[in-house]
Amino acid sequence: MSEETDSTRALDDLLVLLELERLEVNLFRGLSPDEDQQRVFGGQVAAQALVAAGRTVESDRPVHSLHSYFLRPGDPNVPIIYEVDRIRDGRSFTTRRVIAIQHGRVIFNLAASFQIVESGPDHAMEMPEVPGPEALPTYRERLQPYLGRLGAEMVAWLSRERPIDSRPVEDPHWLEPGPRPPEQDVWIRTNGALPDDPLLHACIVAYASDLSLLDTATLPHAIGYDGHYQMASLDHAMWFHRPFRADEWLLYHQTSPSAHGARGLALGHVFTHDGTLAITVMQEGLIRPMASEVEPSRAS
Repeated sequence: MSEETDSTRALDDLLVLLELERLEVNLFRGLSPDEDQQRVFGGQVAAQALVAAGRTVESDRPVHSLHSYFLRPGDPNVPIIYEVDRIRDGRSFTTRRVIAIQHGRVIFNLAASFQIVESGPDHAMEMPEVPGPEALPTYRERLQPYLGRLGAEMVAWLSRERPIDSRPVEDPHWLEPGPRPPEQDVWIRTNGALPDDPLLHACIVAYASDLSLLDTATLPHAIGYDGHYQMASLDHAMWFHRPFRADEWLLYHQTSPSAHGARGLALGHVFTHDGTLAITVMQEGLIRPMASEVEPSRAS
């Protein structure tokens, strides 16, 4: 099977995840991928919760912001129930609250606001100057120079089919260990075309926005995936400024202004290919040293 076909199938699988089952007027059920994972990916829960909220809102009111908290790890082996609270339906704004439930407990909550399209003052920050996505290697091509160190099996797993084509401007930090400034730029788009549904495009970017953002706060400290730190998203907020398509190239410019108290704060700006600021993202995450990293050994 070709790489392009594999990638398209991966996107189809993601779209299936976002096609929630409606159980009642304000009640939905979502599934997780049939994969060997310890907990549900946070971006999946955020995207599914936004789908649930959007299903209760008129289509002429696109989402303009969401604020969410990750409360407990999600169990990938059981469905997630999403309960929507229709807080307010105003003349211009619609507000929804969504809680995600597993095993009788809330694992995630989200507040989302939707607004009719209106005109007003308009300004935006400029996109940073970085190489375009066409000039950057694919994920598989970027891994090839490290084939000897990582091994063919690991490279094959890392470059497996994905719903999101991700092209970082620089090598990922786990390929080139060592401290670096707390910022990174990654071009993203879906591996295939999407329907003309603005809510779906917003949900796809909500999913993708959690893939790399917290990593930005670890870069100055050369923190890798070696089990020395416990890392998890704590909260996630997004503001949707201008129209965009998730199946066209978007630059995800990520920075981290602070890390302290076992928490890291990261800020993301998403630009369309022509340099238009489309989305702003903020996330705080847990970056907790494991006990052995902060306590001296008591062995004697």
